[in-house]
Amino acid sequence: MMRVVIAEDMVLLRDGIARMLTADGIDVVAQVGDVAALLSAVDEHRPDLAVIDIRMPPTFTDEGARAALRLRDTHPDLAILVLSNIVEPELALTLATEHPARFGYLLKDRVLDTADFLQTLRRVAEGGTAIDASIIDRLMGTAGNSRLNSLSAREREVLSWLAQGLTNAAIGRRLHVSERTVDAHLRSVFVKLDLAPSADENRRVRAALSWLGQDGTRDPVAS
Repeated sequence: MMRVVIAEDMVLLRDGIARMLTADGIDVVAQVGDVAALLSAVDEHRPDLAVIDIRMPPTFTDEGARAALRLRDTHPDLAILVLSNIVEPELALTLATEHPARFGYLLKDRVLDTADFLQTLRRVAEGGTAIDASIIDRLMGTAGNSRLNSLSAREREVLSWLAQGLTNAAIGRRLHVSERTVDAHLRSVFVKLDLAPSADENRRVRAALSWLGQDGTRDPVAS
């Protein structure tokens, strides 16, 4: 059974998330309202995943973001799902590029379906990456990767869904095309981004990182 810690200062929202997860068979081992309690809960319970808001007491600025980065260092196997009203592109870029596995970043007001949310949460816990499309758009607004500019509109759309953690079948359903068509688009994306097959690297992850704006061997994000 998946074990989760929830860090959210709004009591009603925190309790609502906990009830939803529990109803889906997920073990909520701790619910906390501040960063100190979050760090202690993770140390004590060693959960599979932490759901973390960005703005938390005492200053309600970036405590949750800094805690997420700290937990990546102290608990590298911990999956992290940032759930916030705030877009922090630098946080998304740092975590997604340095630790792409087991990371998600969703905006509260864009979570419109509980089944999709639970599916995303489980996908992140199992090693996937899920980034809200609006965060990707923000990152792309500052990116300068010429290879990305060579992609067609449809290829960019497919890659955007890929960066949000969707499988080829799920992307096909979103775009109302066959999985084979999605496969063809991704093959073209891999070629245009110069992502050759490799036994040591996952091309899907590398393509997603390119879309997020940085791929350690390619054009950096403009600061």
